[in-house]
Amino acid sequence: MALYLIGDLQGCDGALQRLLDQLSFSPSRDTLYFLGDLVNRGPDSAGVLRRLMGYGAAAQCLLGNHDLHLLAVAHGARQPGRHDTLQALLQAPDCPAMLEWLRQQSLARLLDLHGHRYLLVHAGVLPAWSATKTIALANEVTTILRSAELPEMLHQMYGNAPDHWDEDWRGAERLRVIINALTRLRFCSASGQMDLSLSDRPATAPSGLMPWFDVPGRQSSDVTVAFGHWSTLGLLERDNLLALDTGCVWGGQLSAARLPTQAGEHHHELIQVTCPQAQKPGK
Repeated sequence: MALYLIGDLQGCDGALQRLLDQLSFSPSRDTLYFLGDLVNRGPDSAGVLRRLMGYGAAAQCLLGNHDLHLLAVAHGARQPGRHDTLQALLQAPDCPAMLEWLRQQSLARLLDLHGHRYLLVHAGVLPAWSATKTIALANEVTTILRSAELPEMLHQMYGNAPDHWDEDWRGAERLRVIINALTRLRFCSASGQMDLSLSDRPATAPSGLMPWFDVPGRQSSDVTVAFGHWSTLGLLERDNLLALDTGCVWGGQLSAARLPTQAGEHHHELIQVTCPQAQKPGK
């Protein structure tokens, strides 16, 4: 049995096939944990979703901002973007089944492997959130995703305000902060105020802003946070951090990390395959 974390796919089913071949993946034996952005920008989003649906419980998926964008477009809450590659999926006969499967996925997951905990998110975690708090907040969104309230939430989801966490937020404001942090966050201030306009490398951050994971006193620092979303950051490996968006759709790599599954193991193994460029950087 093997457990793998896999970075952003962005609709690159061919790269995923090559990666799984390299892993000798077997859905009857192994489990794949995908860190979100399953679809969009790449050439075969429908192929990705059909493949993952076919793997059943062997494919455990988080939702990223592009996955939520697909749901929003499908429900008329958002117009297709200039660089979207979702049209074939939206016109496919099995589109309703794919959308239904997508809305059943999670925004965060916590794994405990022999006492070593991994918090899985697509983008980031606000400094005030512990791992347990992050899961509880993600579940608030997941509950609505799976309910009849989904269309209303999708219509209210977009916007950069509020830009910080307050336990007293309710309704659309509360959900927007949670979704923005888990699926869009890269930079914030030491007090946890999000800046969602920046996407470049950490060294380019203006004074007063830093990567969310470098905020002093971050409450999730007692677990290993694994995330994607930040292709310009690339691969980053620390004792309590694992960034796995290595630019698959931009002509980079698709990355997987094999997690330790035996007591006494502490290090993951990195496996990568190259991915042909399907989009120009910055799009």
